[in-house]
Amino acid sequence: MTKPVELEHVLRQASMRVTLPRVAVLAAVTANPHADTDTIRDAVRQAHPAVSHQAVYDSLKLLTQLGIVRKIQPHGHNARYETRVGDNHHHLVCRACGTVLDVDCAVGGAPCLHASNDHGFAIDEAEVMYWGLCPQCQNAG
Repeated sequence: MTKPVELEHVLRQASMRVTLPRVAVLAAVTANPHADTDTIRDAVRQAHPAVSHQAVYDSLKLLTQLGIVRKIQPHGHNARYETRVGDNHHHLVCRACGTVLDVDCAVGGAPCLHASNDHGFAIDEAEVMYWGLCPQCQNAG
């Protein structure tokens, strides 16, 4: 598990003021990759009951804006958060149970950044969602 001092360092590196809610939210996202807002809020409030719901939401928004946390939102699902940022990885999503897992780009270094026609855009990120059934749901069906 990531130590609070390491999380504080991450915040300082981003020129953020280190506050209990920010450290607690970053710790919750680190401990619960691909968790939704409610799960993160509950984890923060379990460890720090005095942290308000609004402080959790505000911290998630700021951490996302600064690129410390990545927000993904698979179609039909609540937003999820992760600390794996900047590497252009993708996600596997189970249609039955909603499990989300990381998956690296299929070939070499971020080939997904080369669209067949970029229409003049300077592309810096591609978002791919792979959908299917996880092994547990396959076995249950």
